[in-house]
Amino acid sequence: MTDVTSDLRLDGKTVWVTGAGKGLGRAMAVALSQAGADLAVTARTVGDLEQLAGELTVHGGKVLVLPGCVADSDAVRSTVGRITEGTGRLDAVINCAGVSPHFTRSERVTDEDWQQVLDVNLQGTFYCCREAGKVMLEQGSGSIVNVSSVHARTGFERIAAYAASKGGVEALTKALAVEWADRGVRVNALAPGYFHTDLSSGLLASRWGERIVDSTPLGRVGEAEELGGAAVFLASDASRYMTGTTITVDGGWTAW
Repeated sequence: MTDVTSDLRLDGKTVWVTGAGKGLGRAMAVALSQAGADLAVTARTVGDLEQLAGELTVHGGKVLVLPGCVADSDAVRSTVGRITEGTGRLDAVINCAGVSPHFTRSERVTDEDWQQVLDVNLQGTFYCCREAGKVMLEQGSGSIVNVSSVHARTGFERIAAYAASKGGVEALTKALAVEWADRGVRVNALAPGYFHTDLSSGLLASRWGERIVDSTPLGRVGEAEELGGAAVFLASDASRYMTGTTITVDGGWTAW
């Protein structure tokens, strides 16, 4: 009989988390470390990663700090190479790096604004999937978790580029899941709703914040650590019969 508790453990496994310096990526990195994983963490600010690595030493696992930008395909390739050189394998990836710098009516979005969001959120996710996938396909095993958003499937004002990028992430997830399933690599998505992070703080503090809370059946915005369990589940053997799936964690926001 399968031991579910054991399946959720990540002892001896190497997990790469992008966007790990702050917010949801940081919270998921903490949860994965608590579950026993050795981590490779990526973000653009090395100071954030070093602070995270220092805090994770209490859990006993290794932490490899690898600053960089996921929108740079050469940098992503180099990062994956450093992970495999340092650990010998790559068991799971949490693709959390993302931006949403503009809250602008669509007719005012510039070409540069549009491209910036797609470069990081969609192209960056593909680069990480591609390079990590090469390692996992050779191993014959691995779990890729792409962080999407409730707005991949639920409309909202002034976030056209962000919504389009996350819709693309979910389509990419399904395509890779089908393509790589017979070679032991699972690809799923995790779609958060609204959580308290630096990225969402301005929006939640504005007049839109009340509307968001009122639209959430649980009546509140999530705390970042509340996403950790879903990340551990999708990275671990507990979800070994799942691929091409999106798990939504949104307090019921999309349940209406």
